[in-house]
Amino acid sequence: MHMKNPFDIKGKVVILTGASGYLGRGYCKTLSEAGATVIGWDQRKSDGVEVVDITDEAQVEKAVSAIVKKHGHIDGLINNAAMNPWPGDPDADKQFVPYEEYPIELFRKELDINLTGMMIVMKHVALIMMKQGKGSIVNVASEAGVAAHDHRVYQSPGRYKSPAYTASKTAIIGLTRQWAARVGEHGVRVNAFSPGGVYNPAMPEDFMKRFGAMNMLGRMAKPGEYEATMQYLLSDASSFMTGANVVIDGGKTAW
Repeated sequence: MHMKNPFDIKGKVVILTGASGYLGRGYCKTLSEAGATVIGWDQRKSDGVEVVDITDEAQVEKAVSAIVKKHGHIDGLINNAAMNPWPGDPDADKQFVPYEEYPIELFRKELDINLTGMMIVMKHVALIMMKQGKGSIVNVASEAGVAAHDHRVYQSPGRYKSPAYTASKTAIIGLTRQWAARVGEHGVRVNAFSPGGVYNPAMPEDFMKRFGAMNMLGRMAKPGEYEATMQYLLSDASSFMTGANVVIDGGKTAW
């Protein structure tokens, strides 16, 4: 099949959850500059982002219906929203405690946002895409969904990566495969994307150096290094790709 520019996403309508976050803002900017109409959702209000609670099914259904009514179609969905604690975040101390001390209420909350919310959004967006006979869904998992997070990266003893984060990101990969099996016959593709760490000036510099040293390239991803992958997965360049998990982690999980 000859395609002039298989990476072209001009005119595509794309929903992006977690649009107010560090990576979400970058995806919004890059995809918009590439010609897509990006509709950002988040629980936090920011410029150009709609406030949508993805764990509230009625709210999601209403938001999806509004998009279809305005644009007539939905071509892409990036399920990017997640609770992801990072060292130095004063609001996340409870998410780094030893697992035998981990609050079950917090565990359930993380799974609700990271996994159940993703399922809710897919339910309503996939229905539209199946009727259209086309569409691409990208579920953001993590390197932590492929291999256990090494807690030795933390300088302070007794700190551990949230078990709910790792559990939910692992489950996302399975959920992706199952949805791909469901909607493939309708021309809809579903893939997972598992990134490694990305440089963020809000995080402690010493932590980022230790984290980066754990992969083959010896550094964390630079801001923007994941954005071309998102465009690829939304575009016709990946037209025969579904049920896959794209891992971009500097070679960390290959070591």
